[in-house]
Amino acid sequence: MTDTPATIDDYIAAFPANVQTILHEVRARLRSTVPTGVESISYGIPVLTLDGRSLVYFAGWKHHISVYPLPEGDATLDEEMTPYVVGKGTLKFSLAEPIPYDLIERVAARLLQERSTSDP
Repeated sequence: MTDTPATIDDYIAAFPANVQTILHEVRARLRSTVPTGVESISYGIPVLTLDGRSLVYFAGWKHHISVYPLPEGDATLDEEMTPYVVGKGTLKFSLAEPIPYDLIERVAARLLQERSTSDP
């Protein structure tokens, strides 16, 4: 993608149909987990914000999709995320493998929980 998309719909539309399907599902899962979140584009990729602060990003790439950032403090979730962790805060899911949508939902739920316990 060369131009920054104005909306998440524009962002998703720029990908091949098979990737669009996956990105739509990731978006739907995040929206169902964080129904009060507000969608926007930040740093050129989709983000779900809560109370004006970014909560969870997702992005499509040529061979994978990514979800950012990683939640902390849940050993079981940490173990489940381990095969997908790259870098210091990124989950990378290969488009050649089934996408673990349920894991993405649990990541978003944990990020939401972290936010609710860290806010006054």
